[in-house]
Amino acid sequence: MEFEKKIDYHRKEIDKIDRQLIELFNRRAEHAIAIGKMKKERRLPVYDPERENEIFRNLREANNGPLTPDAIQRLFERIIDESRRIERDSAESREEKTGET
Repeated sequence: MEFEKKIDYHRKEIDKIDRQLIELFNRRAEHAIAIGKMKKERRLPVYDPERENEIFRNLREANNGPLTPDAIQRLFERIIDESRRIERDSAESREEKTGET
């Protein structure tokens, strides 16, 4: 019984954290959309390798574990990939609405 209580506690905490992550991911996505619109107006590419390298450097400096720097980078590669997709989709939907190319 004690095991079930302990594991249930940890699972509930993980569920809370997951909900917080979703909120944060969506906030991050809103900023990616805004950036995509600004880049489109200036005809800048979505992909910015210098910025991505800066992000990875910042994350390595901020990471205190237990996740390894490589694990953090792999996670954020997916997050950044989705952010790029959102930026592209945002720019494309704007083109469709305004007729711009």
